[in-house]
Amino acid sequence: MKTNLTSIYSERFDKNAQQREKLWEILVKDFFQKFVKKNDTVLDLAAGYCEFINNIECKEKIAVDLNKMTNKKANEDVRVYNSLSTKLPKELTGKVDVVFTSNFFEHLDNSEELLDTLKEVGRVLKKGGKIMVLQPNIRLVGGKYWDYIDHTLPLTEKSLTEALELSNFSVTYQKTRFLPYTANSGIPMIPFLIRLYLKVGLIQFFMGKQTFIIAKNN
Repeated sequence: MKTNLTSIYSERFDKNAQQREKLWEILVKDFFQKFVKKNDTVLDLAAGYCEFINNIECKEKIAVDLNKMTNKKANEDVRVYNSLSTKLPKELTGKVDVVFTSNFFEHLDNSEELLDTLKEVGRVLKKGGKIMVLQPNIRLVGGKYWDYIDHTLPLTEKSLTEALELSNFSVTYQKTRFLPYTANSGIPMIPFLIRLYLKVGLIQFFMGKQTFIIAKNN
Protein backbone atom coordinates (compact mmCIF):
# COMPACT_ATOMS: atom_id res chain seq x y z
CA MET A 1 0.00 0.00 0.00
CA LYS A 2 2.83 2.41 0.84
CA THR A 3 4.10 2.19 -2.75
CA ASN A 4 0.80 3.63 -4.05
CA LEU A 5 0.78 6.72 -1.84
CA THR A 6 1.09 9.31 -4.59
CA SER A 7 -1.78 7.96 -6.69
CA ILE A 8 -4.05 7.30 -3.67
CA TYR A 9 -3.68 10.78 -2.18
CA SER A 10 -3.74 12.56 -5.52
CA GLU A 11 -7.11 10.98 -6.26
CA ARG A 12 -8.42 11.70 -2.75
CA PHE A 13 -7.13 15.20 -2.04
CA ASP A 14 -6.31 17.08 -5.25
CA LYS A 15 -9.91 17.84 -6.15
CA ASN A 16 -10.55 19.83 -2.95
CA ALA A 17 -7.01 21.05 -2.27
CA GLN A 18 -7.96 24.74 -2.07
CA GLN A 19 -10.75 24.06 0.41
CA ARG A 20 -8.42 21.99 2.58
CA GLU A 21 -5.78 24.73 2.54
CA LYS A 22 -8.37 27.31 3.63
CA LEU A 23 -9.63 24.99 6.37
CA TRP A 24 -6.16 24.25 7.75
CA GLU A 25 -5.08 27.86 7.68
CA ILE A 26 -7.93 28.62 10.09
CA LEU A 27 -7.48 25.45 12.18
CA VAL A 28 -3.82 26.24 12.76
CA LYS A 29 -4.25 29.94 13.49
CA ASP A 30 -7.38 29.66 15.65
CA PHE A 31 -6.72 26.38 17.48
CA PHE A 32 -3.42 24.51 17.09
CA GLN A 33 -1.13 27.54 17.32
CA LYS A 34 -1.91 28.03 21.02
CA PHE A 35 -0.12 24.74 21.75
CA VAL A 36 3.05 25.72 19.85
CA LYS A 37 5.61 28.35 20.90
CA LYS A 38 7.27 30.67 18.41
CA ASN A 39 10.74 29.29 19.29
CA ASP A 40 9.74 25.60 18.97
CA THR A 41 11.11 23.11 16.47
CA VAL A 42 8.06 21.35 15.04
CA LEU A 43 7.95 18.07 13.13
CA ASP A 44 4.86 17.23 11.07
CA LEU A 45 4.72 13.43 10.88
CA ALA A 46 3.01 12.16 7.72
CA ALA A 47 2.82 15.77 6.60
CA GLY A 48 1.05 15.01 3.33
CA TYR A 49 0.35 18.27 1.51
CA CYS A 50 1.87 20.27 4.40
CA GLU A 51 -1.31 22.14 5.33
CA PHE A 52 -0.29 22.13 9.00
CA ILE A 53 3.45 22.71 8.84
CA ASN A 54 3.18 25.46 6.21
CA ASN A 55 0.83 27.45 8.45
CA ILE A 56 2.22 26.93 11.94
CA GLU A 57 4.42 29.71 13.36
CA CYS A 58 7.59 28.33 14.94
CA LYS A 59 11.37 28.59 14.79
CA GLU A 60 12.11 25.49 12.70
CA LYS A 61 9.79 23.37 10.55
CA ILE A 62 10.28 19.71 9.60
CA ALA A 63 8.02 17.53 7.46
CA VAL A 64 8.25 13.73 7.28
CA ASP A 65 6.33 11.70 4.70
CA LEU A 66 7.01 8.85 2.29
CA ASN A 67 4.99 10.63 -0.40
CA LYS A 68 7.37 12.56 -2.68
CA MET A 69 4.57 15.06 -3.31
CA THR A 70 5.34 16.46 0.14
CA ASN A 71 8.61 17.85 -1.22
CA LYS A 72 6.65 19.93 -3.74
CA LYS A 73 3.95 21.09 -1.32
CA ALA A 74 6.28 22.22 1.47
CA ASN A 75 7.15 25.91 1.76
CA GLU A 76 10.77 26.96 1.43
CA ASP A 77 11.21 27.19 5.20
CA VAL A 78 10.23 23.52 5.70
CA ARG A 79 12.89 20.81 5.79
CA VAL A 80 11.48 17.59 4.28
CA TYR A 81 12.50 13.99 4.94
CA ASN A 82 11.08 11.06 2.97
CA SER A 83 11.37 8.40 5.66
CA LEU A 84 9.35 5.81 7.52
CA SER A 85 7.66 6.76 10.78
CA THR A 86 9.42 3.76 12.33
CA LYS A 87 12.83 4.99 11.16
CA LEU A 88 13.04 8.74 11.60
CA PRO A 89 16.33 10.47 10.68
CA LYS A 90 19.08 9.91 13.24
CA GLU A 91 20.15 13.56 13.17
CA LEU A 92 16.79 14.57 14.68
CA THR A 93 17.42 12.73 17.96
CA GLY A 94 16.46 15.01 20.85
CA LYS A 95 16.06 18.03 18.56
CA VAL A 96 12.26 18.42 18.35
CA ASP A 97 9.91 20.28 20.70
CA VAL A 98 6.60 19.30 19.12
CA VAL A 99 5.54 16.42 16.87
CA PHE A 100 2.19 16.86 15.15
CA THR A 101 0.37 14.13 13.25
CA SER A 102 -3.07 14.12 11.69
CA ASN A 103 -5.07 11.23 10.26
CA PHE A 104 -2.03 8.98 10.11
CA PHE A 105 -2.10 6.22 12.71
CA GLU A 106 -5.13 4.53 11.10
CA HIS A 107 -2.91 3.84 8.08
CA LEU A 108 -0.34 1.84 10.07
CA ASP A 109 -0.37 -1.92 9.57
CA ASN A 110 -0.92 -2.92 13.19
CA SER A 111 -0.45 -1.92 16.84
CA GLU A 112 3.19 -3.00 16.78
CA GLU A 113 3.93 -0.49 14.03
CA LEU A 114 2.13 2.18 16.06
CA LEU A 115 4.26 1.44 19.12
CA ASP A 116 7.43 1.45 16.99
CA THR A 117 6.38 4.82 15.58
CA LEU A 118 5.78 6.26 19.04
CA LYS A 119 9.17 4.97 20.15
CA GLU A 120 10.78 6.91 17.31
CA VAL A 121 8.75 9.99 18.16
CA GLY A 122 10.02 9.75 21.73
CA ARG A 123 13.59 9.54 20.42
CA VAL A 124 13.43 12.71 18.32
CA LEU A 125 11.54 14.70 20.95
CA LYS A 126 13.34 16.59 23.66
CA LYS A 127 12.53 15.46 27.19
CA GLY A 128 9.31 17.21 28.09
CA GLY A 129 8.49 17.71 24.42
CA LYS A 130 5.05 16.76 23.20
CA ILE A 131 3.17 14.90 20.52
CA MET A 132 -0.11 16.28 19.20
CA VAL A 133 -2.39 13.71 17.58
CA LEU A 134 -5.54 14.36 15.55
CA GLN A 135 -7.12 10.98 14.92
CA PRO A 136 -10.38 9.48 13.60
CA ASN A 137 -12.09 7.65 16.45
CA ILE A 138 -13.66 4.37 15.34
CA ARG A 139 -16.02 4.39 18.32
CA LEU A 140 -17.52 7.64 17.02
CA VAL A 141 -17.18 7.00 13.28
CA GLY A 142 -18.47 3.43 13.22
CA GLY A 143 -18.41 1.47 9.96
CA LYS A 144 -17.50 4.54 7.89
CA TYR A 145 -14.00 4.16 9.33
CA TRP A 146 -13.45 1.46 6.69
CA ASP A 147 -14.63 3.53 3.73
CA TYR A 148 -10.99 4.20 2.85
CA ILE A 149 -8.98 1.31 1.40
CA ASP A 150 -5.81 2.31 3.28
CA HIS A 151 -7.38 2.34 6.76
CA THR A 152 -5.96 -0.68 8.59
CA LEU A 153 -5.64 0.13 12.32
CA PRO A 154 -8.80 0.92 14.37
CA LEU A 155 -8.27 3.31 17.27
CA THR A 156 -10.37 4.97 19.97
CA GLU A 157 -9.30 7.64 22.44
CA LYS A 158 -8.69 4.86 24.99
CA SER A 159 -6.51 2.64 22.81
CA LEU A 160 -4.53 5.65 21.61
CA THR A 161 -3.99 6.76 25.20
CA GLU A 162 -2.87 3.27 26.15
CA ALA A 163 -0.37 3.19 23.27
CA LEU A 164 1.02 6.57 24.33
CA GLU A 165 1.36 5.53 27.96
CA LEU A 166 3.09 2.29 26.96
CA SER A 167 5.54 4.44 25.00
CA ASN A 168 6.49 6.61 28.00
CA PHE A 169 4.15 9.50 27.24
CA SER A 170 1.69 11.17 29.60
CA VAL A 171 -1.55 12.58 28.20
CA THR A 172 -1.93 16.23 29.19
CA TYR A 173 -4.88 17.29 27.00
CA GLN A 174 -7.75 15.42 25.39
CA LYS A 175 -10.69 16.56 23.28
CA THR A 176 -12.52 13.34 22.47
CA ARG A 177 -15.01 14.92 20.05
CA PHE A 178 -13.31 17.56 17.96
CA LEU A 179 -13.47 17.71 14.15
CA PRO A 180 -15.85 15.87 11.82
CA TYR A 181 -14.55 12.66 10.23
CA THR A 182 -13.59 14.31 6.92
CA ALA A 183 -13.60 17.79 5.44
CA ASN A 184 -16.65 16.67 3.44
CA SER A 185 -18.67 15.46 6.40
CA GLY A 186 -20.28 18.65 7.58
CA ILE A 187 -17.70 21.22 8.68
CA PRO A 188 -18.54 24.44 6.80
CA MET A 189 -15.90 25.95 4.53
CA ILE A 190 -16.95 29.54 5.18
CA PRO A 191 -14.24 31.05 7.43
CA PHE A 192 -16.70 32.62 9.87
CA LEU A 193 -18.55 29.31 10.31
CA ILE A 194 -15.32 27.34 10.75
CA ARG A 195 -14.27 29.71 13.53
CA LEU A 196 -17.72 29.43 15.10
CA TYR A 197 -17.40 25.63 15.05
CA LEU A 198 -14.07 25.85 16.89
CA LYS A 199 -15.58 28.03 19.61
CA VAL A 200 -18.83 26.13 20.26
CA GLY A 201 -18.30 22.88 22.15
CA LEU A 202 -21.90 21.79 21.70
CA ILE A 203 -21.51 21.68 17.91
CA GLN A 204 -18.31 19.66 18.30
CA PHE A 205 -20.12 17.22 20.60
CA PHE A 206 -22.64 16.37 17.89
CA MET A 207 -20.39 16.59 14.81
CA GLY A 208 -16.97 15.66 16.20
CA LYS A 209 -15.74 12.23 15.08
CA GLN A 210 -12.01 12.87 15.47
CA THR A 211 -10.15 12.94 18.76
CA PHE A 212 -7.34 15.38 19.56
CA ILE A 213 -4.76 14.36 22.17
CA ILE A 214 -1.56 15.97 23.44
CA ALA A 215 0.97 13.87 25.36
CA LYS A 216 4.27 14.78 27.02
CA ASN A 217 7.49 12.85 26.45
CA ASN A 218 8.61 11.69 29.92
